[in-house]
Amino acid sequence: MRNSKLVICIENSDYPASLEKRKLYELLPDPVAEKIGQVRIIDESGEDYLYPSSLFVEANLPKAVQSAVIEAA
Repeated sequence: MRNSKLVICIENSDYPASLEKRKLYELLPDPVAEKIGQVRIIDESGEDYLYPSSLFVEANLPKAVQSAVIEAA
């Protein structure tokens, strides 16, 4: 498993083509982005981009479920 987490999109009004509300997304670690209130997300394009962290909440899933979702991507 990659060193990543899953988050849920709670707002997409500025990014309707890139993000879907209520959908799980993979968050990649990016300490520099976090310092400026951004997160690195693998979005609908399949690529990773920076988005405001306020658009997401952490998905607190069991490790096995999180691993299965990330590996299926």
